[in-house]
Amino acid sequence: MKKLGFAAFVLFISTIGWSQKRYVDSLFSQIDTETFTYKDTIQLDVYAARKDKDGSRPLMLVVHGGGFMGGTRDGRAEVRFSRIMAAKGYLVVSMSYRLTLQGKSFGCDCAATEKIETFRNATEDILDALHFLSNSKLSYDRDKIILVGSSAGAEAVLNTAFLQKYFAFDGLTAKLVHISGVVSLAGALIDPNYITQENAVPTLLVHGMKDPLVPYATAAHHYCGIDTKGYIILSGARTVADKLRNLDTSYLLAYAPHGNHDWSWLGYKYTDLVAKFINDTVLEGKLIQTEEDIEKLSN
Repeated sequence: MKKLGFAAFVLFISTIGWSQKRYVDSLFSQIDTETFTYKDTIQLDVYAARKDKDGSRPLMLVVHGGGFMGGTRDGRAEVRFSRIMAAKGYLVVSMSYRLTLQGKSFGCDCAATEKIETFRNATEDILDALHFLSNSKLSYDRDKIILVGSSAGAEAVLNTAFLQKYFAFDGLTAKLVHISGVVSLAGALIDPNYITQENAVPTLLVHGMKDPLVPYATAAHHYCGIDTKGYIILSGARTVADKLRNLDTSYLLAYAPHGNHDWSWLGYKYTDLVAKFINDTVLEGKLIQTEEDIEKLSN
């Protein structure tokens, strides 16, 4: 597989060619939305181009942010992103999940054990949503699943992709699903040592280097003191990228030197970057290992 530099990668996606390419360019103008209940009363929204029934199209599952206490699947950023990606030919699903910390704190006064349980519940909901979709009549490639998450949702998708066998995620073995790619907007995971050759997949990571909530590298969540009950170490974009590089797996680290946690929603604007990375790495099997200052890019 060919390793591409970021400069060539960005130049390519910014060049307008004479032909349009599915999964990279916008090919469809009419997008339909349908809502399903996938578990108890929890729902998800399906975005699909009208009359597009291509069974080879990948599934892109979007998981919103909100600190596991708020946020919605139909927020402005989530809807815009979902519609744009559906117009490129993906089947896109934006899901709700249990907000187990609603009315509570996710900071340093939230016990580490409760944080881990919250992560586990989110992964369980993602797996349940994927099983529901797999058993539905929706037309898509069951072996091409890309998880997209923002903030808490990014933590959820990283944990789901790489920590399905994490010791604290007991009881999820029967629900294991193969993930093909990940897009993390200001996310982190519990233990990077669980990223192995077996589960390493192409991952696009957007993160502000001055994020005060979710560590850019490896540090305490919310930078809590070791003497607080909410002290738990998480590993963000920098650490995940390093791990994937060592495993010879594709990654794109888009870092913002002056950025804070705002990149959890700012990252949704970079739809062309996401589409090209997923197309090249997940669908075409190219090896891309690169990183760039996203503040210098425009979208």
